[in-house]
Amino acid sequence: VQLQASGGGLVQAGGFLRLSCAASGRTFVSYYMGWFRQAPGKEREFVAALSWSGSNTYYADSVKGRFTISRDNAKNTVYLQMDSLKPEDTAVYYCAAARTIVEVRTTPASWGQGTLVTVSS
Repeated sequence: VQLQASGGGLVQAGGFLRLSCAASGRTFVSYYMGWFRQAPGKEREFVAALSWSGSNTYYADSVKGRFTISRDNAKNTVYLQMDSLKPEDTAVYYCAAARTIVEVRTTPASWGQGTLVTVSS
């Protein structure tokens, strides 16, 4: 599956953004989907993931309660709604896909190209 992320930008602290990730291929529904981020000078870290049905979601502690991951299988798209943004959320955000929930949270097989989110204080 090929992934294309979009929706990044500059926002003030306390604001919100919604990232989108469009997937190609008819097998999108069979993939677990996730989001990772990489801040300047730091390693890439897991942010959120969800099951093929969208009924099971997983979040990093740092974003729990502020970010919401969802998917629209009819549109082959996964979303990351980011509310109450903080300067420490500044990073390049990557969408990812994998066949299992373990893989999508650790070593996804497919990655999007990344979209930059900058949160000003």
